[in-house]
Amino acid sequence: MSATDYDRFMGRFSVPLAARFAEWVGVVAPARALDVGCGPGALTTVLAERLGAAAVCAVDPSPTFAAVAHDRCPGVDVRVGAAERLPFADAEFDIALAELVVHFLQDPASGVAEMTRVTSPGGIVAACVWDFENDRAPHAAFLRAVRDVRGPGNRPLRVGTRRGDLSALLSAAGCLAVAESELTVDASYTTFDEWWETHTLGVGSAADRLEGLDADGVSAVRRCALDLVGSGPIEVAATAWVSRGVAP
Repeated sequence: MSATDYDRFMGRFSVPLAARFAEWVGVVAPARALDVGCGPGALTTVLAERLGAAAVCAVDPSPTFAAVAHDRCPGVDVRVGAAERLPFADAEFDIALAELVVHFLQDPASGVAEMTRVTSPGGIVAACVWDFENDRAPHAAFLRAVRDVRGPGNRPLRVGTRRGDLSALLSAAGCLAVAESELTVDASYTTFDEWWETHTLGVGSAADRLEGLDADGVSAVRRCALDLVGSGPIEVAATAWVSRGVAP
């Protein structure tokens, strides 16, 4: 997955969500912050603007994404690493955040526990993930069109995508005063073709949904999606669960 494709698919949502997430968490200087699963740097950029680049670290398992985040955020300490094994010392940060990451972790509980470990007592640990439970992710209409053509399948919802998931993870990691809410952002597409093309780039939760379909099957999904969202312009509202807690 390239950073360019990620930006085209998710960037139009992750960038405004990063600003709202940081505001909801209460990111203000002076503080030292960590962006876990930084991707190409949407949240990293916001943290650097609020705190100064020297006060921000970021980590992502993808060397490609880490390199892009490094280039986009000069002065930020960007490293390659997994959330479940963060390459940082105990209590190194005042704030540890994860935007649109927890549901992709191999072990979400370990990832949130690691975020808590590297946060100083009294610091903030927080995460946000799209609401797949109620079909409020940015690509919910695309996923519905796939289900209508292929059938519902048996894919369980990933941890973090339902109300209460993130709060439960933070509580299990020992965080105190856990609070939960939701954040909504909007994006627009000029035409249906623009909307459709972003969902065929092989990114994120839409990555493999068309695999195994022949040309007729893909055309059926496309027709179903067109019925759902229209020919354009298309306005999409996306909502994420968001939760924060205080490190013990």
